[in-house]
Amino acid sequence: MPTVNTVRGPVDVDELGQTLMHEHVFVLSTEYLDNYGKGAWWDEEFRVADAITKLNAAAAKGVRTIVDPTVWGIGRYIPRIQRIAAEVPDLHIIAATGMYSFDELPHQYEFRGPGLLLDIPDPMIDDFVRDITEGIADTGVKAAFLKCVVEQKGLTPGVERICRAVAQAHVRTGAPITVHTNSFTQSGLLALDFFAKEGVDLTKVVVGHAGDTNDLDYLMRLADTGATLGMDRFGLDVYNPTSDRVATIAALCQRGYADRMVLSHDAGCFYDYFGTAWDEALSTMAPNWRYDHIHDEVLAALLDSGVTGDQIEQMLVSNPRRYFS
Repeated sequence: MPTVNTVRGPVDVDELGQTLMHEHVFVLSTEYLDNYGKGAWWDEEFRVADAITKLNAAAAKGVRTIVDPTVWGIGRYIPRIQRIAAEVPDLHIIAATGMYSFDELPHQYEFRGPGLLLDIPDPMIDDFVRDITEGIADTGVKAAFLKCVVEQKGLTPGVERICRAVAQAHVRTGAPITVHTNSFTQSGLLALDFFAKEGVDLTKVVVGHAGDTNDLDYLMRLADTGATLGMDRFGLDVYNPTSDRVATIAALCQRGYADRMVLSHDAGCFYDYFGTAWDEALSTMAPNWRYDHIHDEVLAALLDSGVTGDQIEQMLVSNPRRYFS
């Protein structure tokens, strides 16, 4: 039986159960937090306890795994996640490696690499591979997948190098990839074309935030490559209302694409984008942007739209299991 690495250690893929394929625990700027957040909007013990409560509540609804694509650029800090995972016994958390950047490379990689000031093999690839094969820092936690971004600006020089490092780490390790994309500019096509040229197995790629659009032609073009559509921002109605997301998934299921979709919210227990106004922002702007929205409202709406129970099982259980197998 194949296993997948989680924050608490490896588990059989059959143990993943109902899986939300794109959720964060925290999205933070570690430098901003360390310099301005502590004592202002960040209380470590309060936020850890709040995360434990919210994740246990999701587990009580039937969620067995969340896949957390928090990497460098949005505040990955595994020791904090380990504390939380230890108190959420009925939920697996899967960690990622990679980088979150819409444009430029961090300076730490800018001058080191092929043809650069320090002309050496790209150290970014080795760093990502080490996270997967040896573990992240000194935590013992191994990343199980890779994350990068192709946003509105497309493959800028910095983004291209990050995506190439992610692709080559995938080629070396077999670890699957999730790529954040912008559906309004259809950057998913750009990402998949780039990955194909780099030798990536596209059946091991989730096109993140594909569900922000209802353009069936675009979505089918992505899925026809073998890639999986991330229908993963339920509750973020500012991008696409739930009713439209449901109708799009139902239409794709009718066309035979249930085996190439996964479900999620892209939610989190705390995003520092809003500082002290986080809780207020959630309640006023995105009240359904939470880990249990799919189980509380979306699944019933999908069934009412003609999606079968077997297709829901495919999107929540079988497709994630295949992705990590």
